[in-house]
Amino acid sequence: MGEVHSTSDVAVIGAGIVGLSTAYALQRSGLSVTVYDSGPPGGGQSVGASRLFRHAHDDPRMVDLAVEARTLWDRWSADLGTELISADGSIALGEVAAGRVDTLRSRPGIPVRHLSGDELRSLMPILAPYDGPAVFDERAGAIRTQAAIGALANSLATPVVTDHVLTVRPLGDAGVEVRAGSNVSVHGDVVVCAGRGTVQLAAGIGLSLPVTVTAHARASFRVRDGSLAALPNLQDGSGVFEEAGVYGAAHPYRSAFGLGIARELETNEPGGVADPNSLAELVDRAAAYVARALPGLDPEPLRPISCWITTLPWGDDGVAIWQADHIFVLAGHNLFKHAPVLGETLAQSVTAGSVPELFRPESMLGGG
Repeated sequence: MGEVHSTSDVAVIGAGIVGLSTAYALQRSGLSVTVYDSGPPGGGQSVGASRLFRHAHDDPRMVDLAVEARTLWDRWSADLGTELISADGSIALGEVAAGRVDTLRSRPGIPVRHLSGDELRSLMPILAPYDGPAVFDERAGAIRTQAAIGALANSLATPVVTDHVLTVRPLGDAGVEVRAGSNVSVHGDVVVCAGRGTVQLAAGIGLSLPVTVTAHARASFRVRDGSLAALPNLQDGSGVFEEAGVYGAAHPYRSAFGLGIARELETNEPGGVADPNSLAELVDRAAAYVARALPGLDPEPLRPISCWITTLPWGDDGVAIWQADHIFVLAGHNLFKHAPVLGETLAQSVTAGSVPELFRPESMLGGG
C-alpha cells in the first residue's frame, strides 16, 4: 500500500450534477470528499446551458421527489448565492400533459393550471398558433446548469481530481481503493455516478446493471426578441407540429433556447454511435421543428450538444442505487432536475450504511 497518494472519507466518481450534488451534501454532513472525473466538472451527460425542471412524471413517486427537489434547489440557490432555476415556469402541450393535471394538483407546492389560447400566447410568444390542450406549471423553470455546476464545484474543499478511474476495489474493514491513471487512494466509502462509465466500474465489483447506453443530440436556437421578460420551458407531446417528445429550456438572460427531440440513437457492438449521420440528422429535425412551431426563434442551430444516455429498463425517468459493502452506485436518466434529492440520498446512504428502500432497484423508481 506504499503507493497510495491520497485519502478522504468518501470518494465520488463523476463530477456531473449528481456527483457534485452528492459531494456537496457529504461535505455539509462533515465528511471529507474527493471527487474524480476524467474531464472538467459538468461535462459528459451534464453538458449544456440549460435543463428543464418539471414536476410532471408518470410515476407519482417522482412527482413527490420533484417537489422535494424544488425546495432543495431554492435552498441551495440561497446558500450558494446564485439563481439555480428560473422563475419562468413550464408549458406542456398535448393530451398527456392535460391528463397529469389532477395528479399534480393533489400535491402541495405545485401550482398548475390549464391555459386558454390567450394565456398561452401571452406566456409563450415564440410559439406558432396552437389551439390544443396546454398546461402551465408555475414552479417549474429552466435549470441554470452552468451556474449549478460552477457553484457546486467551487464549494468543494479540494479541487476535482482530473483522472480516469479504472477500478474501485473493496478492502474490507480498510475501506475502498480507487485506482486511477496516475493516482491510487483509499477511502472509507465510494459513490459511483459516472454516467456511461458506471456500468464498467460496477461490473468490476460484481454488480450487473441493466443499463442501456444510447446517444442523443440537441441544439440551441437564438431568441429573436431580446426583450422578453419571461420564457417558460416547453414540452410538446401534441404532435401538432409534426413531432412529439419535444423539450426545450431557455438559456440565462433568455438569449437562446435549448431544444431537442426525445429520440435515443442506437450504439454498435463496440459502444460507438451506430450511424454517424444520426446525430446531425436529429439536430436537423430539431431545426425543422423550430421553423414550424417556434417562429420566435431563429431556426439556425447554435452550439449543438451530443451526449450519451443511460436508461434503465423500467422507464425513461428510471433511477436506482445499488450497493456493494461500502460502494454505492447510481444509474438512470433525466437526473438533473432531481439532483439535489439524489445527492442528499446518496450522502444519507453513506452515513447510514444502506440505501433507502425507495431507491433500491427493486422499487423501479421512475417507472412508467
